[in-house]
Amino acid sequence: MRKIYYCFPEGKHKVFTLSYDDGKCADRRLIEIMNRYGVRGTFHLNAGLIGSQDRIPKDEIKGLYEGHEVSAHTYTHPTIERSPKEEIIVQVMEDRKELEKIVGYPVRGMSYPNGSYNQRIMEVLPHLGIEYSRIVGGHQSFKLPKDFNEWQATCHHNQHGLDCAKEFVDLHKTQYLYLLYIWGHSYEFDNDNNWEIIEEICRTVGGKEDIWYATNIEIVDYMKALDRLQFNTERTQVLNASHLTLWLDVDGVKVAIEPGLNNL
Repeated sequence: MRKIYYCFPEGKHKVFTLSYDDGKCADRRLIEIMNRYGVRGTFHLNAGLIGSQDRIPKDEIKGLYEGHEVSAHTYTHPTIERSPKEEIIVQVMEDRKELEKIVGYPVRGMSYPNGSYNQRIMEVLPHLGIEYSRIVGGHQSFKLPKDFNEWQATCHHNQHGLDCAKEFVDLHKTQYLYLLYIWGHSYEFDNDNNWEIIEEICRTVGGKEDIWYATNIEIVDYMKALDRLQFNTERTQVLNASHLTLWLDVDGVKVAIEPGLNNL
């Protein structure tokens, strides 16, 4: 009997992503470090606060975050668990609308401002075009989330970030899919005077052939596309209805699954 496993792009089994909130000016230095080591991530911005309180100005956003993802963080950063549904809708949609005008693509992800969320908010987000939303805290493991609207990171960069990075690069069991997801706020590196932490994390994880470097939304899109693959009963054919090239391990052989019908 055949054995078929999901893989990340190019047949890889590990993925690394970063997630940083608020769009403060320290993002400039963080992105320079990330780009130097070839790692990628997502930056969650408040459109209603752009240019204020040491935030990146509007005319710099598109160029600065190129190659990464700009994501929502609500329009003015309220504690939305206390807000009525109408306020939640306005906060998310106005944030998306303004950010999309700046970056020129659909904004489909979010992180909860102040870590505030509940089941009511999670249920409304898909109706607002939000594909995922990150919560605060970390589970200190390398598992993929069960619910992308309650996506918890592996760790904050100050909470065993470098230890997790070192453990992650040593993972070798290819029967599993591993995700290292580190989150925080770039201004914390200035406040704590510890830029060396993120530099060492990126140096440790960057440039590895067995790691996929992705934004948050790329991971979501890829995993959802994998789950939509349709196999025939004998698993000799598979239909990929997405626009992405997906990857499988079929009896130990890495196979690219192009859009459309594929023979295995």
